[in-house]
Amino acid sequence: MIAAPRISWLRLAMVLLAALAAGTAATRGFAEEIAVPNSAEQIRLSFAPLVKKVAPAVVNIYTRRVVQTRAASPMFEDPFFRQFFGDKSGLGAPQERVQNSLGSGVIVTADGLVVTNEHVVNGAEDITVVLGDRREFEATIVTHDERTDLSVLRINPKGEQLPTLSLADSDSIEVGDLVLAIGNPFGVGQTVTSGIVSAVARTQVGITDLGFFIQTDAAINPGNSGGALVDMNGNLVGINTAIFSRSGGSVGIGFAIPANMVATVVAAAGQGGRPVRPWLGVTGQALSRELAEGFGLDRAGGVVLNQVHPKSPAAAAGLELGDVILAFNDKEVLDPAGLRFRVATAKIGSEVNLKVLRDGHPEEVAIKLVSAPEDPPRDETLLNGDQPLAGATVVNLSPAVAEELGIDDAWNGVMVLSIARGSPARRIGLKPGDVLLEVAGRDIKTVSDISAAIEKPAGTWRLSIRRGGQVHTIVLS
Repeated sequence: MIAAPRISWLRLAMVLLAALAAGTAATRGFAEEIAVPNSAEQIRLSFAPLVKKVAPAVVNIYTRRVVQTRAASPMFEDPFFRQFFGDKSGLGAPQERVQNSLGSGVIVTADGLVVTNEHVVNGAEDITVVLGDRREFEATIVTHDERTDLSVLRINPKGEQLPTLSLADSDSIEVGDLVLAIGNPFGVGQTVTSGIVSAVARTQVGITDLGFFIQTDAAINPGNSGGALVDMNGNLVGINTAIFSRSGGSVGIGFAIPANMVATVVAAAGQGGRPVRPWLGVTGQALSRELAEGFGLDRAGGVVLNQVHPKSPAAAAGLELGDVILAFNDKEVLDPAGLRFRVATAKIGSEVNLKVLRDGHPEEVAIKLVSAPEDPPRDETLLNGDQPLAGATVVNLSPAVAEELGIDDAWNGVMVLSIARGSPARRIGLKPGDVLLEVAGRDIKTVSDISAAIEKPAGTWRLSIRRGGQVHTIVLS
């Protein structure tokens, strides 16, 4: 047997070092920017300093509400049985039950304004805000805005300056930016997750009327609603609102309301009222691929105008039916939801620039935004008497009322706001949102027309209503 030669460990090490040196010299031109870390800070990647800065301004929100339930078999809560028995099954007296829920919020002013999601505090009778240092404060709602799913609360720090987050310009956020999501998922306590911005300007989500969301893969779960999405500078870029999930847990698709929209609601709360947004006075549809070909464009994207209010800023600036809005203050507009967001985050009285395509030619149009007018006055009225509309509360539609209700294509007429339980209006199938067109042979333009129509008894009542874009006729004896 031939013995293997003995190799000195020292000699082997010298050979390896020589080989490494030769390889380094050969590739030096390709790797000049690569350097060996020379400190512990360069080796360690940590969000800890950022979290220490921003986490104290993110709070937990606990709510309590009393709900009415019936002491009946659970099977009567099944939709199939409710078709036959309705809300009044008669199988149990109404009982009160306390319902608790949780969410998150962000302190935005040092004197105690906290922003959260509207659905977190909607209907709550008691709201408790818990800071990161475990102090608890009772909170009251300053303003709430269903259209954006945002609410602003106030707590009383008794003169103490609270930690806050500054609002970033969410239009500066780009896909790929690092972000942190902070909230209270599943009630386990304050939790921080990291990710990137997966998309911006998501509009086809169906969460709110003014839907325009930042999408992130940072883990967001139930309980995170109302929490903070922050950038690497420690600024608030969005309020975490919803997730896309088939299981109820995070699958890496979360949505946040951009900080620019949050700023409008916070500003309104600072003035003690609901948000009053600018009004452009147009409605339109998304420019699809098929429509784009007809307009001579090589791609979809934009809003084709199909209504222009005659007394609107858009009409004053010369916008016409068939014009295509392509950009708002140099920000691309892809669909009606994107246009609504741009208008909603502008300021009343400001002048904006629209890029418009007309007859195949691009034009720049300057428009001064105003608040939506309440013309005619709303004249909100509860209808009474021995007639089929009794129990319905109706209102004159106007641009201002349509804006409040989130209606884009109804600037005039009379709409049903609400219906009393057990009333004649409910029994004939009237629903909130119905627009009354004719009552007992009289055309309805204003609430006063309805009052005149129901003043005299009639043997036969003929009602015409518009619901969901269709006209329905009801004849009652």
